[in-house]
Amino acid sequence: MRYLTNKSTDPYFNLAFDEYCLENLFSREPYFFLWRNRPSVIIGLNQNAYSEVNLPYLDSHGITLARRVTGGGAVYHDLQNLNYTIIRRLPVPEPFSPVPEPVEGPSCHPEQSEGSSPAPLVTALRRLGVPAELTGRNDIFVEGRKVSGYARRVSGKQEIIHGTLMYDVDIDTLTKVLDTPGSKMRAKGIGSVKSRVANLKDYLPGFKSLDEVQAALQEILAAGDGPMDFPEDGLEKVKEMRDRKFSTWEFIYGHSHEADFTHKAKLPCGTVEAAVRLDRGLVKGLTFTGDYLFDEPASGLAAALAGCRFEKMSMAEALKDIPVSRYFRDSSAEDLLNLLF
Repeated sequence: MRYLTNKSTDPYFNLAFDEYCLENLFSREPYFFLWRNRPSVIIGLNQNAYSEVNLPYLDSHGITLARRVTGGGAVYHDLQNLNYTIIRRLPVPEPFSPVPEPVEGPSCHPEQSEGSSPAPLVTALRRLGVPAELTGRNDIFVEGRKVSGYARRVSGKQEIIHGTLMYDVDIDTLTKVLDTPGSKMRAKGIGSVKSRVANLKDYLPGFKSLDEVQAALQEILAAGDGPMDFPEDGLEKVKEMRDRKFSTWEFIYGHSHEADFTHKAKLPCGTVEAAVRLDRGLVKGLTFTGDYLFDEPASGLAAALAGCRFEKMSMAEALKDIPVSRYFRDSSAEDLLNLLF
C-alpha cells in the first residue's frame, strides 16, 4: 500500500486529517498512515462524554478529550500508542442474483477478510513475531488480551478503518481516565466495552522503542510502495477542520446525548445531592435534595442555571452574580462547583 506521513501529535488535527483524507483524497488502491497522539481520550461519535470519561481526572492531569467521527467506544492514547488508518475505495456491488451460486471449499472466516478490517495489521504483527488474532468486533487480541481497538466509517465511495496499537501505554492512567467514580449516571448513547488489555512491548523483545516498531510496520504495510502525493492546500484545510469542528465544545460535548446523573457531597450547609439532567451538554434540569440548611429554596438557583453549558468555567461565570449562600447556608460558589463536578 502507498502511504502518507503525519507527524502531528495534536489529536484534534489528527482526527481532522483522518476525515479530510476520507472525504477528499482518493486512490484506486488502499493507502495508510501511522500516527500518534499526546495523552488524550478519544470518544466515539455516538458516545456521551459525561458518562464515558473521568472528566475531573482529565482536567487535573492535562489530558485532552476529543471526539472522532467513527463509532465504537472510548480509548486512551499516549505517545506510546501507535494509531493506524487505512482508507480504501468500496468494492462495486455485484449484480443481484436470485439463485445462490454454489461455493466450493471452506468458507472464508469474516474475521480474516482483508476488506473493512485491520487484517493487514494482524499480518504485519505476525511477521514481527506477535501471535495476533482478530475478534468478531475486529479488535486485535494477543493471548486473550486486547492490544488494539477498531472503528470504521463510510463516506461516499470510500471507507476508513482506524484503530490503536498499544505498545507501552500507561495502563494505570488508561484505567483511571475511563473510570467515572462518585456519580450515578444514566445516559443515552454507546457505551465502551471494557476488556483486559496488554501492551505489544511484552511481545516484541527485539525492538528497543516504538519508533523501531513503527518503522518496521511501515515497511511491511508499504510492501515496496512509495508515499502518496498530498494536496498543497491540504494541511491548511485540515487545520480549518480542526478549528471549526474537532476542537470545539459543540462537537466534543454538545454532541452528547441525554444524560441524567447525581452527585452527592458534604458542604458547609450539610449533605447535598444534586440531580442533573443534560441534553447536548446543556443543563435541562437541576434539583437539590439532602439534609442541608438554607434561607431560600434552591429551585431559584436551579432555574437560573437552566440552559447553561455543563462545563466548570461556564457554570462558574453563571454563578458570579448568584448569592449561593442563600440557597446553601455558609456555602460558596466553589463549594457548589465541587459538588457538580
